[in-house]
Order: sequence, then C-alpha cells, then structure tokens
Amino acid sequence: MNNQPDMPTPDTPQLLLEHHLKALRLPTMLREYDKVARQCAVEQVDFPRFLLRLTELELLDRDRRATDRRIRQAKFPVVKTLDTFDFLAIPSANKTLVLDLARCEFLSRKENLLLLGNSGTGKTHLALALGLAACQQGHRVRFTTASTLVSELIEARDEKHLLRFQKLLASYELLIVDELGFVPLSKTGAELLFETFSQRYERASTLVTSNL
Repeated sequence: MNNQPDMPTPDTPQLLLEHHLKALRLPTMLREYDKVARQCAVEQVDFPRFLLRLTELELLDRDRRATDRRIRQAKFPVVKTLDTFDFLAIPSANKTLVLDLARCEFLSRKENLLLLGNSGTGKTHLALALGLAACQQGHRVRFTTASTLVSELIEARDEKHLLRFQKLLASYELLIVDELGFVPLSKTGAELLFETFSQRYERASTLVTSNL
C-alpha cells in the first residue's frame, strides 16, 4: 500500500494558472500569456515588463470589448463613420464644426445638437458617425427614430411602465432621435416626446435630425 501523496504533474502550475485566469475573468491574459512569455524569454525581458505587456494586452482588449458592447447597445441601424462622409459632395456640412463635435466635448457640457437639412444631405450619416464616436470614447448612446421612440413611449404608457422607460432613456449620455417631422405625430405622441426632451434638458445631450 502506497501512502505517499500524489506527486504533482509537470503541467499542474500551468493548469492552475489557467484556472485562476479564468476565475479572475482575464481572457486575454489566458490566451496570450504563453506567447508573450516566449517572446520575453527570447528578448531577455525581465518579469515586471512581462507582466506589463500582459496587462496592457488585457486592458486594450477589455476596452475594445466594452466599445463593441456600447455600439451594440446603441442600436445603430448601420455603422457609419466620418471617414466615409463626403464633405465635398455636401458643402453645407461644416467639416471643421463636425470634426470638433466628434471630440464629444459637448456631452460633458450637456449640450444638444440639431441637424437640419433636406433629404439626402447626410443628416443621418452624421448623426450615426457622431454616435459611434461617442461610443468609442466611452459614452452610453441610444439611436432611434422619432416615430419609433414615440411608439415605444405610448406602448410603455399603455403597459404601465412609462416611468421605467423614461429613466432608461435618461441614463443615456447621448440620445439620438432621427427623422423628427418625417412622420406626423399624434397629440399624445408629441406630448410624450416633448416630455422626454424636457427631462433630458441640461442633464444629458440629445441629438435631433429633422427636415423641418
């Protein structure tokens, strides 16, 4: 009968490390630690710099995942960037002003934006691009059309959870309401929309596009 304790297998530390990294929710470090360790061994990088490289990779990937999550939650119908906006074809769009707005400093000032213009002048593209820029800079964004938002507000009122839905809307740092005036609104819908705008005034930014 052998009473000696089981000897650890050579890969036990690696298995334990991978278990701990999973438990700590560090997926990038779990995926990259072996490759980075080999690179550091070849380059004769010391241990603190090895850890620095690993943690930098984790933070970069975490930021990327957070940005992707904010973009999904914004509910953009399509993703548009300012790089694909043709300022030459639409000279009425002030490029300098738009690029300044893309820095999203207006969000910290709780300022609102109104994009006015005829159909085909790129209002929705600019709104989507500014919303994307806001997501990339860490802000919570929601994109919707005026008609969709009004429908959601009326439905929330009818189902007795209007206050909860209004609190959700108020939590977004930027609410983008596209196509205001494109579809006529009922008196009730217009009142609910106005109430939503009023609740956000000087508390969070709202961007509205309209051809009115």
